[in-house]
Amino acid sequence: MNQIWQMTASEIASAVRSKKISATEVAGTHLERLDDVNPKINAIVQDCREDAMHAAQRVDEAVARGEDPGALCGVPVTIKVNVDQKGYATTNGLRLLEHQVAQHDSPVVSNIRKAGGVIVGRTNTPAFSLRWFTKNSLHGQTLNPYNRDITPGGSSGGAAAAVAAGICALGHGTDIAGSIRYPAYACGLHGLRPSLGRVPAYNASAADRYIGAQLMAVSGPIARSISDIAISLTAMVAPDARDPWYMPVSLAQQDFPKRAALTVAPDGMHVAEDIRAALADAADKLRAAGWTVDEIECPPMRPAAEINAHLWMAETQFGAKGLIREEADPDAQFVFEQMSKDAGDIGLDGLMNALQARAGLVREWALFLREYPIVVCPVSGELPFDQQLDVQSEADFAGVFEAQLTQRALPAIGLPSLSVATGSIRGRPIGVQLIAPHYREDILLAAGLDIEAAGEPIQVAEPNWD
Repeated sequence: MNQIWQMTASEIASAVRSKKISATEVAGTHLERLDDVNPKINAIVQDCREDAMHAAQRVDEAVARGEDPGALCGVPVTIKVNVDQKGYATTNGLRLLEHQVAQHDSPVVSNIRKAGGVIVGRTNTPAFSLRWFTKNSLHGQTLNPYNRDITPGGSSGGAAAAVAAGICALGHGTDIAGSIRYPAYACGLHGLRPSLGRVPAYNASAADRYIGAQLMAVSGPIARSISDIAISLTAMVAPDARDPWYMPVSLAQQDFPKRAALTVAPDGMHVAEDIRAALADAADKLRAAGWTVDEIECPPMRPAAEINAHLWMAETQFGAKGLIREEADPDAQFVFEQMSKDAGDIGLDGLMNALQARAGLVREWALFLREYPIVVCPVSGELPFDQQLDVQSEADFAGVFEAQLTQRALPAIGLPSLSVATGSIRGRPIGVQLIAPHYREDILLAAGLDIEAAGEPIQVAEPNWD
């Protein structure tokens, strides 16, 4: 019989709701797991155990009254440290923000609480949430519980590592260039980047972000099952008037043609043979579940990735360049230099041209997705990278950057996408990425369920090193 910390979020919510186990028992067991494995992986960098036990008790009291606490009834959840949670510092991995304690919950935290979620801790991110690796000068480095020699991903590497290790059943992440999808991929999990405006966002502890982040940054879930992705999304999307980009679009499944486009190497990117095989296998699983899958080139990815770079670097060069210098985190400085070199000095002309080009790409993708409501493509062109590969040299950074083409492209056009774990090879997790039309996360979940159902359930990773 599985330990409680090995149960999925859906299993936990059902068991607590039916009084088979209590929310306080669930929280206590996960906190014991945190104490056991977190010293080995450093996923949780702010401990919320006292608040967690109080929240779990409130869930049990609601259940005893005959009330349904919500979709996340008693489910242990973690929050990334770049999002406001009342009473905790929103550090974003920075020594400069070590004491910036939030006075209010962000909308996504509020929504998780309202749905009965129990927040057990806050998870690590690289400085400025700038990398696909998770290390900073304040909180240190997070290790991948699946394999300590490979990155746990980034920037939501702490969230993915916590879920993979059984510290929580659900991890909150944010994604501006793959920061949900890539950590899920690297840790052998599923991760959803929702449509722009689907999950309300706002940090009262800081000024509003500029147009690049407003158009591209979203919050979403990382989990060990597709059904867990579904219930967490249900919780996260509750309305909140503090986000002017919020879109009150129903999550209910609508009819759609079961047609998928398989694009093995978008825009000619290099894709490792193991990943090509995983894509072919995922396509076969969809066909067996009744989908028509055509191998066909999807609309352009590379111009969208360039727009992402221009919008992100325009914002960072304008609003954070001085902070990066002051924080003096060597990895963040190196990555910022390389990304700035790639994008160039954006300026007003570059920003305006990027915004203009974005409209055409959004239109092209929307028309394509009317014909093929799912695109199957790589999460990354390579298996999960060795730890700290991106800062080894300029050439290594360039290789990592190119392999992440799809990670960088999709946020620029606001499309929802799902990283689906499909197994492992030679000690490294592997998976595929699904793309759907705006606000059609229901199609992503349907296709993800079909791929998941034809494979093996994801098991909690056990970091057995000393």
